[in-house]
Amino acid sequence: MTMRKVITYGSFDLFHEGHYRLLQRAKDLGDYLIVGVTTERYDESRGKMNVVDSLMDRIENVRKTGFADEIIIEDHVGQKTEDIIKYGVDVFTVGSDWTGVFDYLKDYCEVVYLERTKDISSTMLRARKYNIIRLGIIGTGRIASRMIPEVKYVSGINADAVYNPHVESAKRFAEHFEMNKYTDNLEEFFEEVDAVYIASPHETHYDYIKNAIEHKKHVLCEKPMVLQKKQAEELYQMAEEKEVVLMEAIKTAYCPGFNQLISVIRSGAIGNVCDVEACFTKLENPLNRELTDTVYGGSFTELGSYTLLPIIKILGTDYKEMEFKCQKAANGLDIYTKVYFTYEKALATSKNGLGVKSEGQLIVSGTRGYILVDAPWWKTTSFEVRYEDSSQNEKYFSKFLKDGLRYEIGDFVSSINGFGEKKFKLTRKESIAMAEVMEKFMEYRNNEEGL
Repeated sequence: MTMRKVITYGSFDLFHEGHYRLLQRAKDLGDYLIVGVTTERYDESRGKMNVVDSLMDRIENVRKTGFADEIIIEDHVGQKTEDIIKYGVDVFTVGSDWTGVFDYLKDYCEVVYLERTKDISSTMLRARKYNIIRLGIIGTGRIASRMIPEVKYVSGINADAVYNPHVESAKRFAEHFEMNKYTDNLEEFFEEVDAVYIASPHETHYDYIKNAIEHKKHVLCEKPMVLQKKQAEELYQMAEEKEVVLMEAIKTAYCPGFNQLISVIRSGAIGNVCDVEACFTKLENPLNRELTDTVYGGSFTELGSYTLLPIIKILGTDYKEMEFKCQKAANGLDIYTKVYFTYEKALATSKNGLGVKSEGQLIVSGTRGYILVDAPWWKTTSFEVRYEDSSQNEKYFSKFLKDGLRYEIGDFVSSINGFGEKKFKLTRKESIAMAEVMEKFMEYRNNEEGL
């Protein structure tokens, strides 16, 4: 009788019950199981963040299960096909969260997607340095739906539960993303999680953050985190006292390309920075919340966090003057907003549009040259340093994988495990400064409307 060979791959970082069960079920598919363990460099190249265990530790954890008849190393793109041919594999299998991704291998062998283990236990990690962080999601809208697929690329965290005051929405979300915990009861929700990601409407952020911190839960909150400086100061102080991490989820702040940009600027490559111009516009569906919520909608509350980020990161929080100019829709919401900043030795402009389209560039002007980041600069994949002598121009390239949310999740996990050691990408001071700008904008808009 011919031996039926099965192959599977994974990082197997922070080895847990879900890994164990997947290997067990993979073994049941045949007579001989080959397990490919990925190198850290290969993980990084495919967007896997925050791998904690060494390659040798991960191999040893797989070996200890007793399911693997052979363990190999995966270190490059295309290796799966090579291995299937080399080892005469009959079945390729991975978890169901990869359904469809590896269908191309059906030309070589049978492909089986195993249902993933819900409610992953960290029992096997109790004696280890880190447990798997149980992440809860507050809110079930568009951005929350983009977050869940990104979580699987970050080691040490699992999306466990979802909360929505409308329980049917929570149920639909949980069923779609194969989460087995959903609720409209906040107390029950907090009992099930270690950290929360808040993706609810802007005006609800403050109360959810405060409640989560009071329950000693780490918080990653969508931008704008809050709309008042005093609220931001209060929440950061609470988080410090409760010894939990509070982070504002402006994804650009955490992506590799943007951080490389900031490093090049700070190196003095373009001399002293004299001007920053950041533009982000898109033509939003007029029926969406952003253009129908006459209190909290509009272009600046929706996009301003992005365009403020490079201004404050590069020029700091001590601007001397600030002026708003808006173009409004019939319902009073701003569809295009410019914010002009005057610093002691520099100028800056934030341009934001939901009903007006413009070239979405980021331009940083200095005394020796300037940097141009083409749209979409908020997903920085490249930028060019330009000089008077164009032969000296230099272009930089970086990755921005999928929706880019894995970068902020990765920093969130690192901050939790090291309690705030990696807070330089978006500091407390910078987040508070952006809340203050949002507050002044709301005051400006209300005064313009005579409220």
